[in-house]
Amino acid sequence: MRIDKAIESSMAMSEATWARHANPFSFWTRVPLLMALTLAIWSRVWIGWWCLLPIAALIIWTFVNPRAFAPPSHLDDWASRAVLGERYWLARKDRPIPAHHARAALILSALSALSLIPAVYGLWALNPWAAFLGAALASVFKLWFCDRMAWLTSDMQAIAPSGSGQHT
Repeated sequence: MRIDKAIESSMAMSEATWARHANPFSFWTRVPLLMALTLAIWSRVWIGWWCLLPIAALIIWTFVNPRAFAPPSHLDDWASRAVLGERYWLARKDRPIPAHHARAALILSALSALSLIPAVYGLWALNPWAAFLGAALASVFKLWFCDRMAWLTSDMQAIAPSGSGQHT
């Protein structure tokens, strides 16, 4: 199973959940999650085992977030198009996407994942520069990936305009 499909499956993303997740508030309140999680894990230095409370709260928010907001009234916002593009990306085996988007998305995903290596090392070795720089880089590459997904949405809708941009 592909890692992206496994993550989607673990999040239990139904059609209704995806519609709610396309709300820009859902998107933008997820952006700081990696940095917040890094800080929560780092807080073990200051608060010991109590760090498990903010860690648990952030993990719960990660699952609740795509369900916490109403579906947006329109899907032309950049954040909404990024979420729609992610759906195209996840369905690329059933509905092929342009090769230039697939290549860029794979590279950006790999760079984001590789950026987690110094983040994890920094959290383990208590090296704040490695921890927070790694998390920041992973976030930058994720946002770049999202920008590519917004572009993918525009291209896919130009190929076969559907109005909503959603598909099965």
